[in-house]
Amino acid sequence: MAKPAHQFVCSECGTAYPKWAGKCEVCEGWNTLEESVMPKALPGGMKPKVKAGKIEFFGLAGVNPPPPRVPTTIVEFDRVLGGGLVPASVVLVGGDPGIGKSTLLLQAGAALGHAGKRVLYISGEESIDQIRLRAARLGLTKAPMDLAAATQLGDILASFAQFPDASLVVIDSIQTMWTDGVESAPGSVSQVRAAAFELIRAAKTQGFALMLVGHVTKEGSLAGPRVLEHMVDVVLHFEGDRGHQFRILRGVKNRFGATDEIGVFEMTGGGLAEVANPSALFLAERRGNVSGSAVFAGLEGSRPVLVEIQVLLAPNPGGSPRRSVIGWDSGRLSMLLAVLETRCGLKLAMNDVYLNVAGGLRVSEPAADLAVAAALISAASDVPTDPQMVFFGEIGLSGELRQVAQAELRLKEAAKLGFAQAACPKRVAGGAAKIAVPSSLKLLEIGHLTDLVAIVTRGLKPGVKPGSGGG
Repeated sequence: MAKPAHQFVCSECGTAYPKWAGKCEVCEGWNTLEESVMPKALPGGMKPKVKAGKIEFFGLAGVNPPPPRVPTTIVEFDRVLGGGLVPASVVLVGGDPGIGKSTLLLQAGAALGHAGKRVLYISGEESIDQIRLRAARLGLTKAPMDLAAATQLGDILASFAQFPDASLVVIDSIQTMWTDGVESAPGSVSQVRAAAFELIRAAKTQGFALMLVGHVTKEGSLAGPRVLEHMVDVVLHFEGDRGHQFRILRGVKNRFGATDEIGVFEMTGGGLAEVANPSALFLAERRGNVSGSAVFAGLEGSRPVLVEIQVLLAPNPGGSPRRSVIGWDSGRLSMLLAVLETRCGLKLAMNDVYLNVAGGLRVSEPAADLAVAAALISAASDVPTDPQMVFFGEIGLSGELRQVAQAELRLKEAAKLGFAQAACPKRVAGGAAKIAVPSSLKLLEIGHLTDLVAIVTRGLKPGVKPGSGGG
């Protein structure tokens, strides 16, 4: 009897190798190759004969209207999905252990159940009694849901025939599913890929929405083969610190909506609570009389969000200053420090720089440059920024300020929360169209970083220069 053929598959990108190697040549990951057994072939290497058929083509306009979305009634969740669940779609939800993935999907399933939809919740990590304990803590014991604890893929697929009216199926998690057709351990690359393929095919055939919970690696990326993210329709990342009450649901991939939307939740004793106005929550504990702080008028998808940028400078005469960044790009911070030193004359090279985006939110847009620069100038001069002012704008290497998108939305959010002034890039003649500024808001247009230094340090004591640490 011939021995089964073995191969080594990279757990990061899914590339197969005939023998083990320490490093994957495709994704350059170290110690990521895992042994798996190749599918059995016919004797003699013969391929099964399959009768070729014809495929049917359709016009782009289509004949039938697309199926309507199914809202979960959790507004923050529906926002990230693009308006609700699309029938026959597949959603992959990833996040750190204990962040609240199972809690979120249990609440979403219960909401759909109360709306009269059939929901199947299949767990490979918890027993039925454990799921019921969590549901009791969340106050969902009366939610009409069908629970199951199973890991064998064949049994799960065969059970779907009992529920032809199912609207949503939750698999928690995809790494626990296994099929006897693949001779490897559950959670391996081969098992995850095979299980996901069969579940996705069932969802597309029977028309129910499928939600998969995915584990993440220590680097924060989804565990398993990279092809898993290409197979699904929507990829969502659940972010946040388990020691912090805020949770951010961020869309990374979405075939049916925008990929830059976020949903904000607050973890409470009764589960995840929606945060309708995250700006007010992020700024609730802000102190306006402390140097090194500035309010950034940001944009996450179509939602304006105001967050506090905090900077602390500590003298370090040792010659190896530290740059610690939480919630922002460390490379962009280094660029701003160089621009402030070269173009504005601030002496920051001999200081440790600590930057934090308060509230646990991660900011990725370059519009935060102006707010970070204002916080740096404020920390260097020991002069607090105006507590009634917000900042937004991109900074170039020559110190000039550049326009950013959706300025009106940012200004409206600032005015709604009671801010009186907004510092933003100066509009050039013939450039962007004129924006509507709220009547309660004063606009300060800045053309160069030197103007920002003058605005932030206007309360500086005579004889004290920015960057000297006086005040």
